[in-house]
Formats: sequence, C-alpha cells, structure tokens
Amino acid sequence: MIERRQNVDSAEKAILVGVVQKGQTEAEVQENLDELAFLAETAGALSQKRFIQKLAKPDSRSFIGKGKLEEIKAYLANHEARVIIFDDELSGSQITHIEEVLDVKTIDRSDLILDIFARRAKTARAKAQVELAQYQYILPRLRGMWKHLERLGGGIGTRGPGETEIETDRRIVRDKISLLKKRLKEIDKQSFTQRKERGELIRVSLVGYTNVGKSTLMNLLSKSDVFAENKLFATLDTTTRKVVFENTPFLLSDTVGFIRKLPHHLIESFKSTLDEVREADILLHVVDISHPQYEQQMGTVNKTLQEIDAFDKPIVTIFNKMDVYEERTFDEWLNVDAKKEILKDLEERWELATNGNAVFVSATERKNIATLRDRILEKVRILYKERYPYKTEYLY
Repeated sequence: MIERRQNVDSAEKAILVGVVQKGQTEAEVQENLDELAFLAETAGALSQKRFIQKLAKPDSRSFIGKGKLEEIKAYLANHEARVIIFDDELSGSQITHIEEVLDVKTIDRSDLILDIFARRAKTARAKAQVELAQYQYILPRLRGMWKHLERLGGGIGTRGPGETEIETDRRIVRDKISLLKKRLKEIDKQSFTQRKERGELIRVSLVGYTNVGKSTLMNLLSKSDVFAENKLFATLDTTTRKVVFENTPFLLSDTVGFIRKLPHHLIESFKSTLDEVREADILLHVVDISHPQYEQQMGTVNKTLQEIDAFDKPIVTIFNKMDVYEERTFDEWLNVDAKKEILKDLEERWELATNGNAVFVSATERKNIATLRDRILEKVRILYKERYPYKTEYLY
C-alpha cells in the first residue's frame, strides 16, 4: 500500500464549499454539506464554516465565482483552517488555481472519500482497490496535483500516491495502475474459487447506504463480531458468516456501504468486492429511516444495484433505527393513539411500496429482530424449495 505522510491531526479545521446548481435547492445543498461534514469528521477534520453559492454552471477556473473566492480568502485572514473541501469534483487546474489564491490545501469530495477508504482498508484486496482508485483519480490531475501535495503538506486528502517521492511521470503512474489491476485479478480469482467452494447454500447479502446499521444487524443475526462504528465506511471488506435459523443454514454477508457521488474510479475498483452482492440469492436492503434524506439514500442504493446488475433479486427492505425515528418525529405532547396512527401509516405505505417486503426494526435496541429473522427464514426456505427440493431438512 502507498506510504502515508502523516496521520490526520484530530483538530484539523476544514471549510466546506457547496454550489447550488440548476435543479437544486439551497436546502438540498445544505443537507449534502451535512453529509460532507460527517465525511470530514470520519477523516479526522472538524468543519468550522460553510460557503454556498448559486451558479448556473461552475466556473471553469475556480469552480466557484471570483467574488465567493475572495469572500473565503477574507474569512481565512481572520480564521485558521488547514483544508477547504468542495462537495463536487474539481479538476487539477481548478485545485491549483484555488490554492494559489487562498494558499490553503484544497480537496474535493472524491479525494476525501478516497482518503477515508485509505484509512479503512485493512486487507490486501481493499488496499489494492483503494490504491488503484487513487492513482486513477490522480492521473488526469498530474500537472497540478503533485505541486499542491508537495507544497501544502499532510492531512486529509494527501494520503495517496505521490507523497513518497515526486513520481510525476505519467508512464510510472500508468505502470502502477496496470500492476494493481493485475494484482486484483489474481486476488479476485482466489475469491471466486472460495465462493465456489461454499456449496449449495443460499446466499444473503446486507446492502445499503453507508452508516445505516448493516454491521450491527450482521452481528445480531450471525452472532459474530463485525466492526461497527458510527462513522462512514466502517466496513470496506465483505464479511461472510454461516448462519442457521431453525436448522436452516445460509450464508450472510456484510458489504461496503454506498454513498451519493461515490467516485467513479472507486466504484470500478470495488466492483469485484460487490461480486458478493451480484451472486447473492437474497438482498437485505438496510435503510436508516431516521435520516431526513432516507428516500434519496434508498434511490442511491437502488441505482447502484442496477449498475451492477443486482436489482432483480428478492429484496427485503429493513427500515432500521426506528427508535431514533420515533425520538425525532414524536414530541412529548403527542398522545399514544396519534403515535400509533403515524407508525401505522408509515408501515402501510412501505408495505405497499415493497410488495409486503418491509420490516421495521431497531438494531441497537433489538426491537422486532424476531420478525426480521422470520422474514429472512421464509425467503431462504422458499429458495431452497425452488432450487434444492431434495434438501428437505431445510424446508421446515
């Protein structure tokens, strides 16, 4: 894996920048910046200020307008910040120009996500996938990126190729990309063989937006100890466990979480990891129903599943964090009957939308987990009956 210059200072202060473009509202961009702030926190930075600008289209030189750039510069004159993070993808020349004007390290959302993945990668496969995505991200930005990495030092957004030595030659970078692709093919071949050796067991995969509680549910359902944390992308590597419900065995996998504006190169690099999703027999789509944008998050997940040809499988939608939803939705003056009516309407709406395949749970409080287990068992047994009718011991 590529060397890292230094660990992120936990007190690193960041400025967030968002642009309201055609078809967007300022409220939507604010919500997107909320997620960007969470990403920054996951990477070890504290967002201290936000700047938002409405533009018909981004400026080709600095993405934001000259006036807004000067406004940020004036703020920096009286406040300390080590990094500026844009919620949209910047070109190498845009990054260079912004840094020349502001004299502060500037990164975009993609760079930030790649930085988090670099910190989270533990296995050889994950490390190779992240490194490949980093080099692919940097390749078209070489002329500007090496200069700013050298000049502005470590911290978030610099945990990638180039900080070891000034390997700026495009041929060297392309050679590294080719080598990493070859290494990943070898790893994927081994993984494919391992999956083939699992035998005639139904495969179930947990999917969903990042930080919706997949790993917590994995621990509950499989009685395993999968890393779970209230930060984005706590899980990068697919974890698979054999689970047995009422003498019926199946394989349960926890996969990397999805997110909007996930860097294209990262999707490409991690497609092999998502083979577990593609080859699954049943998908458990976990949703954080307490999140204000949970429906948009569901849309992001569904779109990604379509992109990897995995949307036509049986799907159980698990609406998680119902305890947080009730806490945020119900005020202390709302009577019990009114609360029940709101919950009933919510459940009926999604039961209809999912053709009866919705379950409402709280993983942390273990509420309705028994119902979830029964729903999974029902789906698993139906597939055993269809595919392996001779395995009668699994059908009852």
